[in-house]
Amino acid sequence: MINDNDIIDTLEELEAFLRSVESGKLGLDNAAGIALATNNADGRPFIAVLDDNHQLLLGRWVTQEVYDNGKDLVRNAPQQRH
Repeated sequence: MINDNDIIDTLEELEAFLRSVESGKLGLDNAAGIALATNNADGRPFIAVLDDNHQLLLGRWVTQEVYDNGKDLVRNAPQQRH
């Protein structure tokens, strides 16, 4: 499920999205992983929340800049702020 009107266009928005998923604010059951990916049909980048079977639970489009520069943030998870 990807909302075409909801695009993450800054690293700050990406970090906020990751924190929302990790904290359970989005109410996703069985969320097991998060990955940056590209749509097979048109190559458009998105962030994917996946379940234990690697099925898409939630996706949000991201800009190419966020895709290119947000990989470490997704891979390492946002660091706790003090």
